[in-house]
Amino acid sequence: MFRHQGKSRTIKHNLRIATILSFVAGIVNVTGFLAFNQLTTNVTGHFALFISDVANFEVWKGTIYFLYIFSFLFGSFLSSFLIEKFKGNKKLNVFVKPTIIECLILLSISILSNTGAIKYPDIIVCLLLFAMGLQNSFVTKISNAVVRTTHLTGLFTDLGIEISQLFFLKDPPHREKIKSTIKLRIYIICFFFLGGIIGGFLYSRLDFKLNTLIIGAIILLISLFYDDLRYRLIRTKRKYEQRKKIRTTTTIKNCYL
Repeated sequence: MFRHQGKSRTIKHNLRIATILSFVAGIVNVTGFLAFNQLTTNVTGHFALFISDVANFEVWKGTIYFLYIFSFLFGSFLSSFLIEKFKGNKKLNVFVKPTIIECLILLSISILSNTGAIKYPDIIVCLLLFAMGLQNSFVTKISNAVVRTTHLTGLFTDLGIEISQLFFLKDPPHREKIKSTIKLRIYIICFFFLGGIIGGFLYSRLDFKLNTLIIGAIILLISLFYDDLRYRLIRTKRKYEQRKKIRTTTTIKNCYL
């Protein structure tokens, strides 16, 4: 799920990572909005507000929206930078580092919220946008730009285009490929929606407040642990089968000697 890249990556790998990360993004989006009345998974709205303030000659007022945009951008940059820097190390899963940083940010905000009133909420919003920039960047790279999980505008655009193509494509392989992509888009939208509902329920009804972000961090950590454990098991199984095959071949050769 986190390791497979390029030709070895299948639609199943993309579905798994899409459902997990879009669910986490849904939790972060609702939690950030309920806590600070700001969108924390995309920058489209912030960019519009920034332009509005600049147009009204209130540049200083719009600075905070510029910081929001920059935080998302810097998160995306850092994630890609770390992946490119360590991708030559075959023993290291390069997507672990950005994911761990995201988990640490979510956990830190939750812990900070329990120590007292948050004095600088804009900094927390910047941190959440930074975390979502990290996530959107590494999931884009790992899926070769097939999966994006932090905002839905592009998803609904692509979904509309792909549904329309079903009316004109007659070649069965192409139709199946489009259907698989449509399924992926729907999964992302549904799990983003589900994450938002659960995040809102935990924040408001169960009074978790910013501790709701802990749920997102736990899901990410469990996913990393499961992916690494599964990879190790598969690797061990392959080594065992190779050794067994070598032993069988050696035994057969010895019988003929």
